[in-house]
Amino acid sequence: MNYKEIHILNLGVGVQSSTVYLMKKHKLDFAIFADTHSEPKAVYGHLGWLKSLGGPWILTGSRGNIEEDLKRGENSRRQRFASIPAFTKKEDGSVGLLRRQCTSEYKITVVEQVIRRQILRLKYRQHIPKDIKVYQYFGISMDEARRAISIKKRFEKIPWAEPVFPLLDPDNNYTRQECLEWLKDRVPHQVQRSACVVCPYHDNKEWLSIKENDPESWDRAVETDRALRIPGNIINRGMKGTLYLHRSCLPLDEIDFEKLAREPQMNLFATECDGLCGN
Repeated sequence: MNYKEIHILNLGVGVQSSTVYLMKKHKLDFAIFADTHSEPKAVYGHLGWLKSLGGPWILTGSRGNIEEDLKRGENSRRQRFASIPAFTKKEDGSVGLLRRQCTSEYKITVVEQVIRRQILRLKYRQHIPKDIKVYQYFGISMDEARRAISIKKRFEKIPWAEPVFPLLDPDNNYTRQECLEWLKDRVPHQVQRSACVVCPYHDNKEWLSIKENDPESWDRAVETDRALRIPGNIINRGMKGTLYLHRSCLPLDEIDFEKLAREPQMNLFATECDGLCGN
C-alpha cells in the first residue's frame, strides 16, 4: 500500500532531540513539543531559538501545568491521583515510589492529540485514514538504547504509526556526549537536558544545578514539594506514606545537595525514564 507519509519528531528540546531536529531537518515535516509548563527557563529559551531557525514547523500542545495540578492534587482532567513517581515514606521508615502516570498524561497523549487535531485535522473520535503513515522520530542515543525497547513495544499497538531512532542508526550512531559535541559548533548556547523541574528522577547533581543556576525553578520545586505534604490536600488523602520529591524523603529545602552531589548516586532519570519525557 502506498502511504501518505508524515515525518514527526517528538521534540523534548533537550540534547538528543535537538540533535535530531537539526540533523534531520530535511526529512522532518513537523516537530511536536508537549509542554508540561515545568521545564527549566533555559529549555524554553532554547525552544525559542529552534523556532527562529525557520526549520520544520514546531507545534506545541499541552494538557495543563503539571506543577499547579500537583499542588491542587488533581490531574489534567481534574481527577484525583498523584501523577509523578514521588517517593513515599511510611511510619516504619520504609521508602517506596508511586506509579508514574505523568508521561502518558502530559506527553504521549498530548503528542497524539496534536497529530490528530493540528496536523491531520481530524474531528473528535474520527479514525486516522488507512492511507496515512506517521513516522515518529525519537532522540534516543546509543548509551540509552534500551529506552527504545519500551517505545517499540508501545507502537506495536498503533497501526498508523512507526517509531524512528536516527541516533541508533548502525552506520551513524551517536552517544549523548557525541550529540553535545555535534551541537557545540551549531548552537550558540549550551543545550541542557529537558526534564520537568519537579521530576523525582533528578539525581543530586541536577538538583544542585537547579538550585544554583535557576533560582526561579528551584523555588517552584520547593513549593510543589511542600504541597505534597499539606495535611488534607487531595493528593495525599488515603496515602499510607508521606510524599517527597527526593529519595531521601526530606523536604528539598532542607537537603545539603552540595554534600550529596559529591557522593556517587544512581541516576534515576537514566535508569527509570523510558525516553518519552525529554531528551
